[in-house]
Amino acid sequence: MARAYRLRRYRDGAVAEEFGHIANIEYRAVGIRMALHPMADLATEPRWARTVDTFGEEAELSSILVAGYIRGFQGETIGTDSVLTMTKHFPGGGPQARGLDAHQFYGADQAYPGDNFEYHLKPFEAAFEAGTTQIMPYYGIPNGQTSEDVAMAFNKDIITGLLRGRYGFDGVVCTDWGIITDKGGPGFIAMRARAWGVERLSVAERFAKALDAGVDQFGGEEVPDSLIELVESGTVSEGRIDRSVRRILKDKFRLGLFDNLYVDVEQAREIAGQPAFMAAGKLAQRKSLVLLKNDAGHGAAALPLEWGLKIYLEGVDPAVAGEYGEVVVHLQDADAAILRLQAPFDPPRTDLYMGENIIETILHQGDLNFKGEQLAHIQQVMQAKPTVIIIYMERPAVIPEIAQQGLSAFSPSLAPRLTPYWM
Repeated sequence: MARAYRLRRYRDGAVAEEFGHIANIEYRAVGIRMALHPMADLATEPRWARTVDTFGEEAELSSILVAGYIRGFQGETIGTDSVLTMTKHFPGGGPQARGLDAHQFYGADQAYPGDNFEYHLKPFEAAFEAGTTQIMPYYGIPNGQTSEDVAMAFNKDIITGLLRGRYGFDGVVCTDWGIITDKGGPGFIAMRARAWGVERLSVAERFAKALDAGVDQFGGEEVPDSLIELVESGTVSEGRIDRSVRRILKDKFRLGLFDNLYVDVEQAREIAGQPAFMAAGKLAQRKSLVLLKNDAGHGAAALPLEWGLKIYLEGVDPAVAGEYGEVVVHLQDADAAILRLQAPFDPPRTDLYMGENIIETILHQGDLNFKGEQLAHIQQVMQAKPTVIIIYMERPAVIPEIAQQGLSAFSPSLAPRLTPYWM
């Protein structure tokens, strides 16, 4: 615990490894022994909704960071002090056709312009070298890359041929959540099964096809009766089930889960969220900020602002800003304005199942430019007062109007976000 958590340069992977090590300590303290990350996907399609969860679009840099991340969580060897990593989404979920995410039926297709399928494999190769124990395939269909256009978890060429065969991976393969059954209640479907390319198969047939492809575990499914029926009918052998069970139990034994079943509640309270860890996280967040422009004209810098100015705010906590200046309610009373914006995205569609519409409100996708009333308002503020623009770049943004007119602009870096959480 006395270890000094110093953050170094991003490119050498040390920050990712440091994050993984800290998260490992906190996870184990509260009893979590498996991380459903990192995301090794490359964000080569800027309209894709999950850019924020990746380490960027560059394979070399992403590979370095993914490997460091895994080493931080798992350690040099798997043992009782490890937190296992489930690297996702093999063989790369980034090249989504038109940038539409594969959680939704209309985003099932992946596209590889320039024949760049192999490029997306590089971060996974780094993950294998770093020893990742588990793999999650994505929902998408790798169009034109395999003998049949079906989603990754049902695709034998992807799981058995590429993952198990070419890379020799013998760890657990767990599907992304909800690929077998619809979710909902009596008389309605809240979330359709993401069984892209095999929609016409029955639930039992989907299980059988995924098992034949090489899958071991099914994320988010609660219908073991279908698997039992497959074995009892002879469609799937007991030996095939045993092979997957053996992989899953191997990980549990290596972690020592059958020897030490409980956590120390008092110790967990002391460890999780301790000041040293919080300080390291805040420093990493500060290092992720990128100053895009700092121009007050005539060669002068706009930042830092003078102490004690009258400040108009949008999207900024007035209590925090009030420590540095006088916060005013009306723009005309201000000496300067600070606007904190979110990167633009298309509004969620309304012609969808309830669950898919909910996913759209979380996963932002579509156009990358500010437009309409929102852009007009931003320009109005910039024309009225010297303005600092802060943009949360959860996805890229096209900002020529802001870049031309604003005094300065900040953005959190697109690489590396260190708290991925989505399926």
